[in-house]
Amino acid sequence: MTDSASPAPTAAPASKPAKPPAPEEQPFATFVPELLLPALAKEIQAYGGPEAELSFEQGPMPVVGASCWMVKGCLPGERRFWLCFTRDDINAPKTIAVAEAGSEPTVLESFLIDEKKMSQALLVSRLVQRLNGQKWLGAN
Repeated sequence: MTDSASPAPTAAPASKPAKPPAPEEQPFATFVPELLLPALAKEIQAYGGPEAELSFEQGPMPVVGASCWMVKGCLPGERRFWLCFTRDDINAPKTIAVAEAGSEPTVLESFLIDEKKMSQALLVSRLVQRLNGQKWLGAN
């Protein structure tokens, strides 16, 4: 009979390798130009759209002029779009504006306002869906 009533020590479980962070967990200034823009360009082309000129910058929001971070896009035929973030966070309120060749945007639309958690896939798919709704992509 032993004096110890405790069980024999067991080896600590092997730790699992650290899961890489989700793309959305990257800093905003890294996520947008390095992950979002290439994914958006790829999806526009996969959807049958032309190659888009995409940029990421801080500047005046179309129509209202308030400062914001934005993804600016230009498609052939001088069709343009702006995806605006009110602050440097992908979960920040977003708006979208579009303009045909020779015109300026006149309306800002709320974009993805009901989503609790934003993801790269959601941003890309809904923006491409919106551009296709303009009949700017593929054989519409």
